[in-house]
Amino acid sequence: MLDTPGSLVLGRLKRLPSCSANAASPRAPEACRSAFCNPPPARQSRTADPDRQGLDHRGFTLIEVLIALAILAISLPVLLGLRNFDLDLAARARDITAATMLAQEKLLEAELSTEFPVGETAGDFRTMPPGTQSTLSTQNRAERFRWKRLITSTPLPNVREIKVQVIWPRGVTDEMVEVSTYVFSATSF
Repeated sequence: MLDTPGSLVLGRLKRLPSCSANAASPRAPEACRSAFCNPPPARQSRTADPDRQGLDHRGFTLIEVLIALAILAISLPVLLGLRNFDLDLAARARDITAATMLAQEKLLEAELSTEFPVGETAGDFRTMPPGTQSTLSTQNRAERFRWKRLITSTPLPNVREIKVQVIWPRGVTDEMVEVSTYVFSATSF
């Protein structure tokens, strides 16, 4: 069975005539004039240098490299500044946590005492609190922190307010944490 002039069908496979040098002529079969038989034209190189033809000359232009460097130069100091800010916040959080624990220690000391005289007392944390049984060295115990305790009267005759402030230096100023409680005595003050 003939499908087109010059082609022969063998079973299910169709054998096409081979493309000749003049496949682009109008008399050649349609299959030979298709893009399948005629390869696409060669890509033109960006350079006109005949010695460098065939090489792919893709890359970044100078302006692209300069823009990338400008973006990097702007973003790196900002990111490093954020890192330093994070370190400063972590140190401040550590100081506030330590000061809060030290303030609670002094507040508990005041609550456990039997007398609550109105007035102000102050000190540092070099000595261990009463009743502590620790084998740790107390030489460098919270050396930057100092405390101030203020006991004031209230409108109720048997109640006193106790405020404990823990102060520590931070830069050119001092930071402070304050905790307070009320104590009751069965007898009048």
